[in-house]
Amino acid sequence: MILPARVRRFPWPLEGDRYRYSVNVEPAPRVHRTAAGEWGGAVLDFNEAYETELAERAAILGRDRGRHVELEHMRAASWDALLHLLTEAAATDPAMTLTPCGDREFHWENARLGVARRFRFGDDDSLGEPPLRFAASQVPDDIVLLDEREGRLFADAGVVTFASNWSIRFVLGMSFTELHGPVPRDFADGAIPRAERFLLGMQAGDCYRRLNWSSTVGHRLDASLETYDEWGAERGRLSDIGDDLHLRVEAQHLIRLPMSGSIMFLIRTHLLPMRELVLVPAWREQFAAVIAELPDEMADYKGYGEIRPELLAWLRR
Repeated sequence: MILPARVRRFPWPLEGDRYRYSVNVEPAPRVHRTAAGEWGGAVLDFNEAYETELAERAAILGRDRGRHVELEHMRAASWDALLHLLTEAAATDPAMTLTPCGDREFHWENARLGVARRFRFGDDDSLGEPPLRFAASQVPDDIVLLDEREGRLFADAGVVTFASNWSIRFVLGMSFTELHGPVPRDFADGAIPRAERFLLGMQAGDCYRRLNWSSTVGHRLDASLETYDEWGAERGRLSDIGDDLHLRVEAQHLIRLPMSGSIMFLIRTHLLPMRELVLVPAWREQFAAVIAELPDEMADYKGYGEIRPELLAWLRR
């Protein structure tokens, strides 16, 4: 059987039959081979869903401008992030080009979206919109910028349209520790303090990656607190596990920006319905083992607590 491309390229997040939170970072980009195929050869992934996902992001931002937030002191970091992302995009997809035009001017062209823009680095008027928002209109990842102050990290800017049970508007200005307060067992196991120490030690240009996973009902990228009234109700209408329940994986890249020194946190969300997950026998067996062993509070946090018996029965049939 030939697997669908989205299955072959899916970033499978599990290793072994037991899962616990950890820092679990690795240098990126780096190709990972899975039981279905491979993923991870580039920081940005411009797959077949790119145009659809960017159109969805534009629609969300059109309805809710609060998905883009930025403290005043972060504008230099936002320009740093824009130039870094456009450079990375042009190196990844041949349909995109970034051409220096002299005296800090650049011409950006994205044939996949029909976008052409000439701008002067650092000049908001030349770009026509805030640099972080324009960056988010060209790359598929959500973007958060972490500022370092007095040996701590703070979430001081971001464009996030595809959050999973959180809100960039709500966390703006929070410390790294405060951001992860709801995550169970992390403080007892020490993962969050270790993660912050690791990030603070990153040097300019360093790029690392980690995966995070949870669940979503339906093919829903926007599972933010702003839309809880929609997706919260959907969780109670799980009629067909194979089609309705999705494994939600975030490929998270962490990059120390070269000019501002801020840390750019990229979040690319991938969704895989259970019906396609079980096309790979090794994934089916491993996923069932992990779900069965998860401590109750972790299963609840990841969205599998109430449906665990039904899901395990479906996976093991």
